[in-house]
Amino acid sequence: RLIYSLVRLYISPPPLTGLLTCVLLLVFVSAASASRDAAAGKNNETRGDPAVVTDEDSHHQSNSTAHKKAFPVLSFNYDHVRKPFEISLWILLALLMKLGFHIIPRVSNVVPESCLLIFVGLLVGGIIKAIGEEAPILDSKLFFLYLLPPIILDAGYFLPIRAFTENLGTILMFAVVGTLWNAFFVGGMMYAVCQIKGANLGEVDLLSCLLFGSIISAVDPVAVLAVFEEIHINELLHILVFGESLLNDAVTVVLYHLFEEFSHAGTVTVVDALLGVVCFFVVSLGGILVGAIYGLLGAFTSRFTSHTRVIEPLFVFLYSYMAYLSAEVFHLSGIMSLIACGVMMRPYVEANISHKSYTTMKYFLKMWSSVSETLIFIFLGVSTVAGPHAWNWTFVIFTVILCLISRVLGVVGLTFIINKFRIVKLTKKDQFIVAYGGLRGAIAFSLGFLLTKSEMKHMFLTAIITVIFFTVFVQGMTIRPLVELLAVKKKKENKGSINEEIHTQFLDHLLTGIECICGHYGHHHWKDKLNRFNKAYVKRWLIAGERSTEPQLISFYNKMEMKQAMMMVESGIAPKLPTVVSSVSMSNIQPRGAARRRAIPSISKSREEEIRKILRSNLQKTRQRHFVSDAVLRVFPPQLRSYSRHDLLIDPFEDTLSEIRFRKQRVEMERRVSPTVVLIAGVRTEEVNNLM
Repeated sequence: RLIYSLVRLYISPPPLTGLLTCVLLLVFVSAASASRDAAAGKNNETRGDPAVVTDEDSHHQSNSTAHKKAFPVLSFNYDHVRKPFEISLWILLALLMKLGFHIIPRVSNVVPESCLLIFVGLLVGGIIKAIGEEAPILDSKLFFLYLLPPIILDAGYFLPIRAFTENLGTILMFAVVGTLWNAFFVGGMMYAVCQIKGANLGEVDLLSCLLFGSIISAVDPVAVLAVFEEIHINELLHILVFGESLLNDAVTVVLYHLFEEFSHAGTVTVVDALLGVVCFFVVSLGGILVGAIYGLLGAFTSRFTSHTRVIEPLFVFLYSYMAYLSAEVFHLSGIMSLIACGVMMRPYVEANISHKSYTTMKYFLKMWSSVSETLIFIFLGVSTVAGPHAWNWTFVIFTVILCLISRVLGVVGLTFIINKFRIVKLTKKDQFIVAYGGLRGAIAFSLGFLLTKSEMKHMFLTAIITVIFFTVFVQGMTIRPLVELLAVKKKKENKGSINEEIHTQFLDHLLTGIECICGHYGHHHWKDKLNRFNKAYVKRWLIAGERSTEPQLISFYNKMEMKQAMMMVESGIAPKLPTVVSSVSMSNIQPRGAARRRAIPSISKSREEEIRKILRSNLQKTRQRHFVSDAVLRVFPPQLRSYSRHDLLIDPFEDTLSEIRFRKQRVEMERRVSPTVVLIAGVRTEEVNNLM
């Protein structure tokens, strides 16, 4: 029957086949391991008693010399591979669920991915519990040391720095003041609820309620990422809620340890409260300092990896993970350490490593964080079924209601203060989305799992799971139709251009000059100071070669050209590139209609020669790297180079990509430099074409 059922499963559609096969394998593996453990226990008991000797054993001992044991052709030893086999099964289940979710558009358009994954976890946990086995639990060590770091590293490394720094004040207000408000409001009101005689909660004291409020008050970055990336909300709202979820980790850690110590001690003094404030700055700033140190070490190490390209992504992963672990050793904020490490490393590492290493690092980070996020939600569902739970209707219902009320009051009150200092005000729609997007997740569950008082731990965990399910299922499923109903601005895919970069830098310099004239040193002034210090000192130490002195516009242009060339190669139009380039260049040179010629003043011959010299030198500098690389490839083909296990051979794809970049860069540079010279120096278009 088992073989027949498996054959029938493989005839069904592929996503459902893989999912059901994984679930069955997990259940069978759990049952087999449990029965094997029981049999091993019986054998150990029998072997442990020397007086118990069976007839079969005595017969075997008597005939051991007469009969030789046959050579085992096929043996079974599941205990040898049990742990990696079960881990692989869980990861395979997570990947198949993700695959099935995106294959079925009707499901993905209605139900968020996190909701479906929790439901699968509930299903798997229910099956495991139905056969009488013990389901795995999402414990704090597994979550904080293995599943959470990839998600935070992916978010911190690819964090939009400009949007984050421009809204840093608002994010800090929501993360620090908002989290403190939520913790004390929920904790204080829950203590008042516990004083109700009919609630049977008289044994819960004030410090325990404040400890529960500190656990349930923080917005979870995993849940926010899972929901907000699906609805494609605009960049402002996304960075406000996601930035709050990242930076409130320090407040949550400090409040958790503070109230936990106070609950064990039983008394709180003024000195303890002041030390708690100092602890907040130590935890937050210490985590940032640890992450910045490891980020600088990673950037400095990437200077010397030009001969061993294959190990470049490993340095990024290991330095980041070491930053997280080093912060956790001293009970600092590991999340803030990871963010600081990723933000510090990215600009310098990308300037040093090869494009292949960057692609490997990017996709591996995305894959790693996606698998971790999927496993977290599945384990949440399994842990919910595993229990144990202490259900108290009064405590659970008031927890959900007070979390919603505190979130709304905190966002509305803080926005009233923030809008007095913001140029771009937060509207009522923005406030609603920020308040509605305050989702709770696995961080609250893991912190609740660390509690030691067993009489209140189960009740707190039950309330935390209820809040998580309410925010993920109810708020996560309804936020998409609410965004469409309120006509909230969506995220626009914006492709960078040289024109946009020039105007952005111009506005930055203009605002910096206005601040200097007014005598008000705002963030534009300090940003300009930091950029000057970075160009003068930091880049020279952390970036290898001539790229340390490369202008920002040239660096941005190289990145943009690389992205466009990759898109052209992936779209399959690389072989047709010469005809496309020629047509594009002709369309750029020849006007479509009879354009009216502008009156251009004449210039002297000496001025023309000076412009020619400037153009030749600048264009030679920007193309020097590509000319040298192409010349090396022509002189030393890939087939004649010696093999090295520390480097990767250049394949034909790279040759095609280099040729595409060179041709496209030549056409684009001609098109962009010509109008600029005409506008500034007054050179006629025909003369500029002769110069090129």
